Amino acid sequence: MSKSLVIVESPAKCKTIEKYLGKDFQVLASYGHVRDLIPKEGAVDPENGFAMKYQVIDRNQRHLQEIGKAIKNVDTLYLATDPDREGEAISWHVFEHLKEKKLLKNKEVLRVVFHEITKKAVTEAIAHPTELSNNLVNAQQARRALDYLVGFNLSPLLWKKIRRGLSAGRVQSPALRMIVEREMEIEAFKTREYWSHTAEANAQGLPFKAKLTYFNGEKLNQFSFTDEAQASQVKQSLLDAADGQLIVAKLEKKQRSKNPAPPFITSTLQQEAARKLGFTTKRTMMVAQQLYEGIDLGGETVGLISYMRTDSVNLAEEALADIRALIAEKYGADDVPKEPRRFKTKSKNAQEAHEAIRPTSVQRLPEQVKNRLSAEQFKLYDLIWKRTVACQMIHATLNQVAVDLNCGSDKNVFRATGSTVTNPGFMKVYLEGVDDSKEAADDQDSLLPPMEEGRPVVLNDIAATQHFTEPPPRYSEASLVKALEEHGIGRPSTYATIISTLQNREYVTIDNKRFYPTDVGRIVNKFLTEHFTKYVDYSFTANLEDDLDAVSRGEKDWIPLMNDFWRPFTQLINEKEESVQRKDVTQESIDEKCPECGSPLSIRLGRNGRFIGCTNYPTCSYTRNLGDDNAGAASAEPEVVEGRVCPKCESTLVIKTGKYGKFVGCSAYPKCKHIEPLEKPSDTGVECPQCKNGAILKRKARSGKIFYSCSEYPKCDYALWDAPIKESCPDCNWPILTLKTTKRRGTEKVCPQKECKYATPYEGDPDDVNGPA
Repeated sequence: MSKSLVIVESPAKCKTIEKYLGKDFQVLASYGHVRDLIPKEGAVDPENGFAMKYQVIDRNQRHLQEIGKAIKNVDTLYLATDPDREGEAISWHVFEHLKEKKLLKNKEVLRVVFHEITKKAVTEAIAHPTELSNNLVNAQQARRALDYLVGFNLSPLLWKKIRRGLSAGRVQSPALRMIVEREMEIEAFKTREYWSHTAEANAQGLPFKAKLTYFNGEKLNQFSFTDEAQASQVKQSLLDAADGQLIVAKLEKKQRSKNPAPPFITSTLQQEAARKLGFTTKRTMMVAQQLYEGIDLGGETVGLISYMRTDSVNLAEEALADIRALIAEKYGADDVPKEPRRFKTKSKNAQEAHEAIRPTSVQRLPEQVKNRLSAEQFKLYDLIWKRTVACQMIHATLNQVAVDLNCGSDKNVFRATGSTVTNPGFMKVYLEGVDDSKEAADDQDSLLPPMEEGRPVVLNDIAATQHFTEPPPRYSEASLVKALEEHGIGRPSTYATIISTLQNREYVTIDNKRFYPTDVGRIVNKFLTEHFTKYVDYSFTANLEDDLDAVSRGEKDWIPLMNDFWRPFTQLINEKEESVQRKDVTQESIDEKCPECGSPLSIRLGRNGRFIGCTNYPTCSYTRNLGDDNAGAASAEPEVVEGRVCPKCESTLVIKTGKYGKFVGCSAYPKCKHIEPLEKPSDTGVECPQCKNGAILKRKARSGKIFYSCSEYPKCDYALWDAPIKESCPDCNWPILTLKTTKRRGTEKVCPQKECKYATPYEGDPDDVNGPA
């Protein structure tokens, strides 16, 4: 009989930790959170000290029952959930549930924390147990209560004032505001034309380029030359003045150092994985979780990285020593700085005991474990390993050269810049990526030929180049996480959830890895920014996060914090319920009259998005698409589908808009009624189990609902509503399973055969239920 029971969050850890601890320990998983607030009004009672009513989550009922049975046969309970606020709360909920069931009598209950799943870390944690932290639990409860109160009180208001089914979140709403405001910036942006001049020269037979910086004694700015005629005139005058050569007027050489980036924290890992690997934030965290929980390296399962939800850049002394030893061995002693690099953690709440994300053993080289990892696991481990090693290497040394060249006189000056790497240092291993870089990298990194002051160089030509200013780029996942972090909105464990929530609510879409607000997202943001300005303010949200952090550190009491938020918030809800009309939110007046009745027109929100309609509706039913010209203009010509003709009559195919959105149709309609979806079906990579010939494709019905069907249709009519996976049913041997999510049971692998009742919890990425992108 085991003397001790250890509770962790994920079943993937159980066998590994049990093996580390030996036969006197039994390890069971809670499978994440075991209790949550009851899903109805009254779960949080502001009039009674914000008392909370919890219930066991249906899908975890059997896991708690298993824990309840096991606790009867042990003397000691170790709560070993993840080392963060959520992990502390999960342990507390397990403890409270067992206490309610009167199963803890004469049992010792201890809290243990480890930041990596290695034998040393786990056994040391068991040897040095602590107690549950009431401060961390209070902070998590306060956060959950705030989110509940905002959702349960603001969402019904959105239903009344905009559309049923909408919801608003305390942290997601400021993130939505960022995306909408960026889109508005882009729409309001006025493109400006400007021209630049570049000398194409060579010295000692080696070509190089230089940009015009002074003309006729005046320093140039971006808009010094704004049209082709002016630019051509300047070019000709410079060529005439130069007479085939430029004179080297000034040559500057200097050396600079470039330091490595600090080791990864959650946000920087998400950003780099998005930039360099193309991973979404959710995919990054899922793969990181796998690396943390343990990989079978052939007879031994071991966690490859330390805990991945952290905002600390600290590295343990033991880890620093290992990294420095590896650098000396692999790259040479000259690449090891005299003292280990120490990085300053920005977050006030990051505890010194916490570490940055690093390999559990830097001696475990990526190439050595590659054959034990999936492609995604290897890519992420390789990224983490390189960043960790690079942060403890010497700086890179670069030689920079800048040359001023006179054209005819010292009133016309071209400037050439270049740099060379004298000693790459940490750049041998890793260089941090950048977002939306506009730097002319070819100029910065180009190698200039040898030149001497006072000596001429050959001028081959001068290029006058036209440019147009560009609006700020839309947010990518990497740049949005960076912006959220800079504003102090959210915390390491919440960035991926914020992004997925905005997508699931259909407030934003992602196209070409960039965020676009939907029409509904714009309206919700407009309502919140106009009527709940304080609650979508970046500083207010960040300050509230800081207050929650103060609760977790024991510096603030959570109930006064809740009162400070709740009283003015509920008062504002009541005021807006009375004062705001639906049309104030969903309609936006425009300076145009209805061509049919003369009443004002407005931009309105319908079931298919925004459109222009008459304010005299229903007496006048005039409408038109938002993108169409005004009433007196003819409708725009339909967009032609290039390179294709109708398969039935060989007429041109065009993109049309109907009741269910855009689709491809024949231009010869109504003579020919051929139509097809605008979006091509996505291949799931799963073979059709019915005909064995086709593949299961992800399709969109006319109603917009996603379904899955055989590519051989109409020959094969096999179809599903849930995403298929390549895994046969262990009960009935049907060749595929599907992924199904319900509120009651969560995400499960389910057999699609009606007569078979097989179902089991799905431990992969919850986004997999959406099928291929």
